[in-house]
Amino acid sequence: MKVSDYVLERLRDWQVEYVFAYPGDGINGLLAAWGRAEDRPRFVQARHEEMAAFEAVGYAKFSGRTGVCAATSGPGAIHLLNGLYDAKLDHVPVVAIVGQTDRSAMGGSYQQEVDLASLYKDVASEFCEVVTVPAQLPNVLDRAMRIAATRRTVTALIIPADVQELDYEPPAHAFKQVPSSLGVPHYAPIPTDAELAKAAEILNAGERVAMLVGQGARHARPEVEQVADLLGAGVAKALLGKDALPDTLPYVTGSIGLLGTRASYEMMRDCDTLLVVGSSFPYSQFLPDFEQARAVQIDLDPSMVGLRYPFEVNLVGDAAEALRRLVPLLESKPDGAWRKTVEDNAARWWEVMQRRAEVSADPVNPEYVVHSLDALLPDDAIVAADSGSAANWYARHLRFRDGMRGSLSGTLATMGPGVPYVIGAKFAHPRRPAIAIVGDGAMQMNGLAELITAAKYYREWSDPRLVVAVLNNRDLNQVTWEMRAMQGAPQFEPSQSLPDVPYADIARTFGLDGVRVERPEDVGPAWSRALAADRPFVIDFRTDPAVPPIPPHATWDQIKAAALSVLKGDSDSASVVRQGVKSKVQEFLPGSGGS
Repeated sequence: MKVSDYVLERLRDWQVEYVFAYPGDGINGLLAAWGRAEDRPRFVQARHEEMAAFEAVGYAKFSGRTGVCAATSGPGAIHLLNGLYDAKLDHVPVVAIVGQTDRSAMGGSYQQEVDLASLYKDVASEFCEVVTVPAQLPNVLDRAMRIAATRRTVTALIIPADVQELDYEPPAHAFKQVPSSLGVPHYAPIPTDAELAKAAEILNAGERVAMLVGQGARHARPEVEQVADLLGAGVAKALLGKDALPDTLPYVTGSIGLLGTRASYEMMRDCDTLLVVGSSFPYSQFLPDFEQARAVQIDLDPSMVGLRYPFEVNLVGDAAEALRRLVPLLESKPDGAWRKTVEDNAARWWEVMQRRAEVSADPVNPEYVVHSLDALLPDDAIVAADSGSAANWYARHLRFRDGMRGSLSGTLATMGPGVPYVIGAKFAHPRRPAIAIVGDGAMQMNGLAELITAAKYYREWSDPRLVVAVLNNRDLNQVTWEMRAMQGAPQFEPSQSLPDVPYADIARTFGLDGVRVERPEDVGPAWSRALAADRPFVIDFRTDPAVPPIPPHATWDQIKAAALSVLKGDSDSASVVRQGVKSKVQEFLPGSGGS
C-alpha cells in the first residue's frame, strides 16, 4: 500500500463521500490511487480549483459535514485559497489536500515550487502540516479532519509528490512516533449557573427585547421560539442565519444590515434589550446605539464572544443547550405592545416589498424577479445567492419556510460561489431542488464554466433540478450603486459595464436548458418551467440596472447624493433618478406605485 492509497482509505474511514478537486501532476500519486480504489471517495471534477473549494464549502454548509477538496502543487494550491477563505470566514469545516514538488527538488527554484506551508499559514491557521514521512499518517490526516469539524474551520495537508509514492508504514509503538484514532466526539461548553442567572436578570428587566440569531442557532429553533415568546421579543436574522427561523413567524423581521429589512432596522433602533444567539454579525451600526440597550450574547466559540457590542453577559455554549437552561429563569412578559409593534412593522415591510416588486422597470425589475420566486419555492428548496445586488434581493424578498435552506458568502462576500454552492448542495442532497441567484458579473467570472460541471454530473442526482437565475443588467451593479451613494461619483463605465451574454443559449449548448426573459409577464412562467425541468436550467433575466439596492436606513439625503452623482455623468441618469425615488417612496406612501 502506497501513502496515496492509505490517504484515500483513511478518508473512507472518516466516511468522506466526495472530494471536490482538479487534477495535476503534483497529485498524480493520489490520482493513481483513486483509480486503484475504484473512485472511492468520489472524485468530483470542477472546472477550476477555486470552484472545487467553493463546492466543498457548499457541500459542508448544506450537509453539516466536513467538505474536502484537493489540488495539485503550485498554481492549483494557490487557486484553492479564495474558496478556503470563504470557508474560514463563515466558520465552515473544510479540509484541503494539496500536492507539492518532490522533496529532493525543494529549495532549488523548481517548477511549481511554492512555499505552501507559508502560503497556507493564515487560511489553515488552526492546522497545516507537510507530510514528509509515511509514519506521520494517519495522525496528521485525523487531526486535520477532527480540528476542521470541531473548530469549524479550514485545515490543510501538504503531501509532496514523491511521498505519495512511498510505501505506507504505520507509526510504530516507539519514541517520537504518534499513533492516532478516528472519530469526533460531540461536546459543548455549558454556561455556569451564575452566568445564566445574570443573563436572565438582564432579559427579565427589559421591556422591549430584540433578538438576533445567526447560523449557530439553526439547530436551536424550538428553543429560540420559546425564548422569543417568553420575552415578547422580535427576532432578526443575520444573513448566514436566514434559514435558522421561518419567515412565516409574524415576529421574525427578516435580515439585518445593509442588505436587511426596515423592520429589523426599526427593532434595533427602538429596543432596550438585545439577545444575540449564534451570530458574529459584524456591523455594529445596525445594532442598538451604545448605552441604549443592555445585551447578552450566546456563542459556542469563546473567541467570538464580546465582539460587536458592549455585552454585559457572554454565555459560551451550544445555543440550544444554553437557551434550554435559560428558559426556567425567564419571566413571561404580559404586555404585548412591543411584540405587536414588531409584528406590525414586519407585516408592513412585506407589503413594501410587494410594492417595490410591482414598480415598473426597463425591461424587468430585479426585485420582481426574486419576489416572484418567493411563492413558487418548493418546501425543500436549497437556495444560494452570489455577492452583489443579487444578495440584496435574496435577503429581502425570499421568505423561507420551515425546512428550506439557504446561504451565501457571508463574511468574505466574494464573487463567484453561487453556482458552485448549489452544485455542492446537490451532492449533499441529490433529492432536493437547488436554486442559485447570481449577477451577470459572477456568472461571467466563473458560473458559466461551472455549468459544465453541472452537465457532467446531473444525471446522477435523483432530482435533477438545479436552477441558475442570472440577473443580467450588463453592470457590476452593487459597486456602481456604492460609488453613487458613498462616493457621490457617477458610474465609471470602463470598470462597470459588462457585455451582454446569451446565458440560456450557452446552457443549451452544454446539454442543459434555459430561457431568456425580457418581459415582466414572462417571469413567473419561466420560474415554473425551470422548477419543472428534467435537467439544470438557466434563466437569463434581462433586468434594469437603475433599480437601486437601497438599504433600510437610507435617508433622503443619501438618495439625493446618488441622484446628483448620476446627473453628473451617468448616461442613464433620468432612469436612475426615477427608479431610486420610486423605490424609496414605497416605504412611505402605501399604494403610491412610485407615482
